[in-house]
Amino acid sequence: MTAMYLEEFEVGQVFGSGRVNVPKEDIIRFATQFDPQSFHLDPEAAKSTFFRGLAASGWHTAALTMQLLVSGEMTPVNGIVGAGFEALNWPRPVRPGDTLHVISEVLEVRPSKSRPTQGMIKVRRCRCRSRAWLAGQ
Repeated sequence: MTAMYLEEFEVGQVFGSGRVNVPKEDIIRFATQFDPQSFHLDPEAAKSTFFRGLAASGWHTAALTMQLLVSGEMTPVNGIVGAGFEALNWPRPVRPGDTLHVISEVLEVRPSKSRPTQGMIKVRRCRCRSRAWLAGQ
C-alpha cells in the first residue's frame, strides 16, 4: 500500500495487518530475555498457574502488535510513532500456535497544534487472535 498523508486519513477508516504465528519457542525465547516467569517459560510448570498452561508475555504480544502495525495497511508517510495510549489490556492469554493480526480504526485526525507540518491520527487497535488447532488437542 502507498504511504498516506494526513489529509488522506478519515474517521471511520479501517486498516488491517498481515498475520503472525506465535510458536512455543518464540514465547519461551522472549520470556527468557524480558519476562522470566514460569507461566511464560515452562509448559509443565505453567499448568499449575493462573494461566493453566504456557502463555506469551503481554509485552511479547505488544511487540508483535507493533510489528504487525508497521508492516500493515495503515501507512502514514512519516511512519507510526506511538505518542501514547489510553488503554492496554490483555483480555485472554496468547498460546503457542495462536495467530495474531491487528485491525486499526481511525477515531480522530487532526493537525498538530505545536508542529503545523505534522498531525495526529488517533486509532483504536484490536489485536485479534485465532487458534491454530493441532491434531490431538
